[in-house]
Amino acid sequence: MTASSQPNPAPPAGHGAPAPGDTDPAALATRIAAELPASFVWGVATSSYQIEGALTADGRGRCIWDTFASTPGKTWRGESGDPGCDHYHRYADDVRLMAGLGLNAYRFSVAWPRVQPTGRGPVNAAGLAFYDRLVDALLAAGIDPWPTLYHWDLPQDLQDQGGWGARDTAYRFADYAWLVADAVGDRVRHWSTLNEPWCSAFEGHMSGRHAPGIQNPATAVRALHHLLLGHGLAVASLRSRGATDIGITLNVTSVEPADDSPGAHDAARLVDGQANRAFLEPLLRGRYPDDVIADFARAGAELPIVGDDARIISAPINWIGVNYYSPHIVAPGLDPRRPSPFVPSNAITQVRRTDNVTALGWAVRPASFAALLSRLHRDYPMPLYIHENGAAFNDVVSADGTVEDSDRLSYIARHIDVVRAAVRDGVDLRGYFAWSLMDNYEWAEGYKMRFGIVHVDFATQRRTLKSSARWYAGLIKAHREGRSAR
Repeated sequence: MTASSQPNPAPPAGHGAPAPGDTDPAALATRIAAELPASFVWGVATSSYQIEGALTADGRGRCIWDTFASTPGKTWRGESGDPGCDHYHRYADDVRLMAGLGLNAYRFSVAWPRVQPTGRGPVNAAGLAFYDRLVDALLAAGIDPWPTLYHWDLPQDLQDQGGWGARDTAYRFADYAWLVADAVGDRVRHWSTLNEPWCSAFEGHMSGRHAPGIQNPATAVRALHHLLLGHGLAVASLRSRGATDIGITLNVTSVEPADDSPGAHDAARLVDGQANRAFLEPLLRGRYPDDVIADFARAGAELPIVGDDARIISAPINWIGVNYYSPHIVAPGLDPRRPSPFVPSNAITQVRRTDNVTALGWAVRPASFAALLSRLHRDYPMPLYIHENGAAFNDVVSADGTVEDSDRLSYIARHIDVVRAAVRDGVDLRGYFAWSLMDNYEWAEGYKMRFGIVHVDFATQRRTLKSSARWYAGLIKAHREGRSAR
């Protein structure tokens, strides 16, 4: 087994994270501001289906999440991305809010069904005009736009023709990428092709927890390959329109065996293979790992590789976007009643009794984040941006209208301090985007979960800065002022 095929070992206590007791947010902010380079990018992230609302406005077509959410039992209380945060109509106010926080970057996604309602054919000018207006508003506010071309809202017409299980979808994605770049590429410098293709492939086509709700290992593996093929083809489309800074956003994760048993170590290998190496290896090294191919075969699934797919998928990119929330702590067969999104389903995530957890039950472990960044630097030396990092908690609006989200503030502060330590230790990590700018539609969880640093009252659409937003703004200001003074 090569070094790159090793999942993360369980990190030693305190590795890359604040020392015990050293978790005061003010102290962390001082240290972070003093040590990160002046060029470090500070941003927030959102996605189109989660915040835009306006699901039928200006010719927008139907997407797989519209269909999935309207299917009984698929989402919390049958909730959908309508109304979301009504960002489609309130984007100007939201840009002013971001400017007030001092952000210099905003990662958003473009809704494919707004640009091409059926996923093919000519552009829908009214839908694309929204992103034209958004880009202009961001630039006028001094905020760099970082669009992601696909954050899970596949046009339903393409799904009806096979979706990501069909090879043709990859070519349709490349056409769509060209259209978007042709419209706003004169003003956009940074592009991400896909967000979390693992979720699109495995949550959408294996566990069925996400749209389109398929549960078929063979289809999941076909979707994985076609997503990566679509990425490579889209890179070529973007380059043809003059783009020079292109990456992909992956939810790579720290994978740790729950104990030292052979079964737990093999479970960790399997999960690491399908969560991390199945994406990093073809993207950066032009091939899928042998053990991952064998695991797929045991599940009756085969990668539909054709011709020079490997060359297309491994087209040179400039960076990897990292989405990180929590580690996977895995053991074989912990609960056979609970299906795993991995193939085959013999390993599931375990939370240790000593872990603090978020409202989603995800373990809060900054040390695991540090181990992941170290592993990426060692095995896949590429420039990195943290494209999503945050936590869901059950926030309460106080009688005076404030929202004190101390748990989220602590989570964000401790994880940014891990970023600081990683940069100090030589990791080429260039920016941090908090997830999320504001509370939004949390996919199958509907509006039950809140991830935002800005509170949204969905009945009135009122935005309120939480304490985490105020801390983040203070950190950005201190970093900017401290670096400009040197």
